[in-house]
Amino acid sequence: MEALRAASPNRFRGIRHTVTWDPHPEIENREKEGVLASADYRAGAQVLARKGLSLDIGVCFPQLPELSAFAKTVPDLTIILNHLGGLTRIGPYANRDDEVLATWRARLGAVAQCPNVNLKLGGIGMPRLGFDWHTRARPIGSEELTSSMAPIMRYCIEQFSPNRCMFESNFPVDKVSFSHHALFNAFKRFSKSYSGSERAALFHDTAARAYRISEPG
Repeated sequence: MEALRAASPNRFRGIRHTVTWDPHPEIENREKEGVLASADYRAGAQVLARKGLSLDIGVCFPQLPELSAFAKTVPDLTIILNHLGGLTRIGPYANRDDEVLATWRARLGAVAQCPNVNLKLGGIGMPRLGFDWHTRARPIGSEELTSSMAPIMRYCIEQFSPNRCMFESNFPVDKVSFSHHALFNAFKRFSKSYSGSERAALFHDTAARAYRISEPG
């Protein structure tokens, strides 16, 4: 970390680590089971906190209770939870929306009780979210995308507040489902019902605070 900071003192802000683990073979694993509870991982997180760096983290939604427990052990560490908290609606989680969405909502709401966790509102174009957009001959437009993503996005913002949420493009990964223009127009359409200061938080202020980005002066 010291070498990275020396190499880029004005741009190095933290570490990103995807720790997805799921017992179903259809779901891609990036880490071993229970890594967030391990002593080594938590010790590393304490180092990040002491150095004023942040942790971007990706999980599969069944791991959200592990993330809640982890976040409470490092209250001084700024954590940015990626991709809507790892909502997954394919494989073993397909065609089970009543159960899956209820579990995701409850567990994400518990994570929101940890004030050091911020949430990225993005990644919805990845096929694992369970939409069919990547299979369409004609790409989805911003109006339909807005209405489709609104229930998920709105719940996230209700739990974390705009001051702890940030819109996320997740490009180029999400371009399998829609264009960059369509996504950002959908973000604009969706956020019209929020106040000016709330929209500023979603599009800019939360990210600037979480990543300690100052405006050029």
